[in-house]
Amino acid sequence: MAEAVQVASFPEASREVISGPYDLSLVEGSITTPADAQRIRDVRQASRFLVTIGACATAGGIQALRNFGDVEEFSRLVYARPDYIATLSTSTAIADHVHVDFELRGCPIDRRQLLDVVAAFLHGRRPNVRGHSVCIECKRAGITCVMVAHGTPCLGPVTHAGCGALCPSYAAWWQRLGVDHPDLARVFRTFNANAGPFRQEAEAHDPR
Repeated sequence: MAEAVQVASFPEASREVISGPYDLSLVEGSITTPADAQRIRDVRQASRFLVTIGACATAGGIQALRNFGDVEEFSRLVYARPDYIATLSTSTAIADHVHVDFELRGCPIDRRQLLDVVAAFLHGRRPNVRGHSVCIECKRAGITCVMVAHGTPCLGPVTHAGCGALCPSYAAWWQRLGVDHPDLARVFRTFNANAGPFRQEAEAHDPR
């Protein structure tokens, strides 16, 4: 694949930038400032295809927790001169601002899925990224379901497949499955806090 593509801009690896237009742009990070919003519009205009990668780009990321609070108050508490801070009141996914051709979820993303997505756009096919939950991966790997066998709460049913079932009992600190406990809201307010289904569940269990 390295021979089939030319990297035009990768600030974390090189200062060299090749001017667009571009065949494919891979973008990570959420939109949190006015500059971000303008920059992603520029990237979209210069790109034939735009793919967002990671939880920040596809759902707003951990910084989307600001969406549930008062950003101006946060700024006053953290910064000596909050008037110097140029930020939006929300952290949102890139797809909320421009058309996105494909979203690759995960934090971090799976490198095998990333290679498949790039290969798919090179060859004009759909990416081979499944839409099912991580529960299917557990079954295929022969991992015993912690919810069925032990009654241990798990985020597997609401987690997109692709991680290889690395942490099937991620939510093991819950009390009992089905109990309406305030901490349930915190479970859904992590990397994908602003994703629609996660936001709805968090609000449903928020005691405030």
